Amino acid sequence: MPELPEVETTVRGLQPVLQGQLLASVEPRRADLRFAFPPDLRQRLIGARVTGLGRRAKYGLIDTDRGDTMIFHLGMSGRWRLDPEEIGTHDHLVLETGEGRLLSLNDPRRFGFVDLFATSALDSYPAFAKMGPEPLGPELNADYLNAALKGRSAPIKALLLDQRIVAGLGNIYVCEALHMAGIAPTRAGGRISRKRLELLVPAIKSVLEAAIEAGGSTLRDYARPDGELGYFARQWRVYGREGEACGCGAPVRRRVDSGRSTFFCATCQR
Repeated sequence: MPELPEVETTVRGLQPVLQGQLLASVEPRRADLRFAFPPDLRQRLIGARVTGLGRRAKYGLIDTDRGDTMIFHLGMSGRWRLDPEEIGTHDHLVLETGEGRLLSLNDPRRFGFVDLFATSALDSYPAFAKMGPEPLGPELNADYLNAALKGRSAPIKALLLDQRIVAGLGNIYVCEALHMAGIAPTRAGGRISRKRLELLVPAIKSVLEAAIEAGGSTLRDYARPDGELGYFARQWRVYGREGEACGCGAPVRRRVDSGRSTFFCATCQR
């Protein structure tokens, strides 16, 4: 599933094509993805000018001068394609700009979705209303995390994946950040000292920034809008490396928690 770095990479890839452009054509090519397309999607977007692009957690945001924001989620296999040579079966939403550029939302498994919401009220959008701070913003710091984890007995990995605590963190990047910080994924969140949280916060930010710089991690169907693959997988410290040697020489281990694979080093992470 595309995670925060993949969505950020997608938004950055769309920006030079969409920023400031009129939407000349908006064509939903089916009734729904995971959810139905807004029934007035075409009416509200055709002729609108894109005033900004952004991201909240794992959601992409396209703002318009009509006060609406198009929210998109890439689901398991979604990606935007720029100027496709032909529109295929899995291209479910096609946009055309006033300059004649085409953008298609391609989603073979159809777990993504598109919605419209008032830009001025985005904080109250149901998926955003109870989200924690963005991990790359200043609001995520050791003081905040110390307060958020206080008294919590759940494993730190599960707590970091809780979008109410930190918005947008996913499985790959939590495994990587915990390894970088030397914290066992099974350690109770409330038992991690503030000193160790001062290592964890910059580790989270460093891992995400490196992943964005590399264009994300390509898993199954994900690719950037220009068709290029994400290359952060080449930098994985532990994720997907079960049985291989950690930097310390010990083997990387794997366990399954709530259906998710957790990769870690029992020697480095305590």
